[in-house]
Amino acid sequence: MKTAFFHLMPYPELPDDFPEAHRSVWVDIDPGLYDPQVGHRAYNDYIDELEYAAAVGFDAVGVNEHHSNGYGLMPSPNIIAASLARACPDAKIIVLGDSVALYNPPLRVAEELAMLDAITGGRMVAGFPVGSPMDVIYAYGQNPATVRERYHEGVDLITRAWTSDEVFSFNGKYNKLRYVNVWPRPVQKPHPPIWIPGGGSVDTWDWCAENDLVYCYLSYFGYKAGLKTMNGFWNRVKELGKEPNPFQGGFAQFIACAETEAEAWELYREPAEYFFNTCLHVYAGYADPPGYKTPNTVRAGVEGMVERAAREATARAEAAAGAKAAAGATGKKGPGSAGGNQLSFEQMVEKGYVILGDPTQVTEKIHELCVNLNVGHLMALAHFGNMSKDLVKYNTKLIGEKVLPELRGLFEDQWEDKWWPNPMPAEQRQLPDRAPSSMDAVS
Repeated sequence: MKTAFFHLMPYPELPDDFPEAHRSVWVDIDPGLYDPQVGHRAYNDYIDELEYAAAVGFDAVGVNEHHSNGYGLMPSPNIIAASLARACPDAKIIVLGDSVALYNPPLRVAEELAMLDAITGGRMVAGFPVGSPMDVIYAYGQNPATVRERYHEGVDLITRAWTSDEVFSFNGKYNKLRYVNVWPRPVQKPHPPIWIPGGGSVDTWDWCAENDLVYCYLSYFGYKAGLKTMNGFWNRVKELGKEPNPFQGGFAQFIACAETEAEAWELYREPAEYFFNTCLHVYAGYADPPGYKTPNTVRAGVEGMVERAAREATARAEAAAGAKAAAGATGKKGPGSAGGNQLSFEQMVEKGYVILGDPTQVTEKIHELCVNLNVGHLMALAHFGNMSKDLVKYNTKLIGEKVLPELRGLFEDQWEDKWWPNPMPAEQRQLPDRAPSSMDAVS
């Protein structure tokens, strides 16, 4: 089994009353809430946390792409990946990923990932999400009815650009290029492994199963709720007569580890409630624009992860507003007027959104997750919400040093991981020179 430290990079200082006072953390979030000094500190802390994870036992570090939001401050994952490329000389780097439909032409993605693969000596994973409707439709103005078609054409262009031995022309519906000739070329042959982040679309299951791509379910709602979605993917794999290799599956999970279970309850309550109640406070009107969800997914009655998060956040906000209005009419404080409609930490743990406990308990629950969902790639969210840097390091160290060693051999005696980076031999890779600092200057 392989484990990546996956970072969302949320804005850590939204006001306490954000869910009550603001419509959405995404798309139309108030620009006045952003403090450049907070952003400066957060970015540097987050990069430190990724580097630390690579040093304490995680197989990889992972980043993603989002726009116009306080949920995740990463409009360009490739910038973060570039900063990690030399600072983490051994860890694999998973860009999960570049929203292909937003690039015109998508050759920009092919070039940048090829550069990163060259710098790292072949340690890159290329992730290609369709993108959330908030990012793709509302922040970047794409047509929801054509975004998936644009996306698939873009992925086809990128893979052909990486693998073609000759300069070629591309005459697609959305991309028309007389000369396609990507320089540099990726180190990995035929190209870096391709992982597809999914949120529940039936068509994404089909595409990954048919084309031997990793289906990586980036769920907010944990391994208990994720079982149905992963079963849907594996059923499709079996229908096609293919082997259910667990390394073709990935899953994201929030993890809260401490020396004791009691300590974990105390330490992680605030950051978890900040994430689930504030960072996921998405206006439902942004989550399911007509045409974005595929007809097959609609017919199957599958609710997307983002759609569910937004629906639940809006329901909580409406309940709180109703309680506040009732309190105003009666002069009594309603049950929702002081956050009574917010999701509690106890609910998050009970439902499996967060795996919590001491190292032994966490190990057992992650083992259960991986076996039941049949996933060989775990995207571990050891940072969430407004967690302090010291707490992130504490969580990360316990997971990396006490949990992951107990899980590392899972599946590897039976299955080959065909979707993991294949870098140059270590002795052939060039390591960075230590950069001189001001302390080295001779007066």
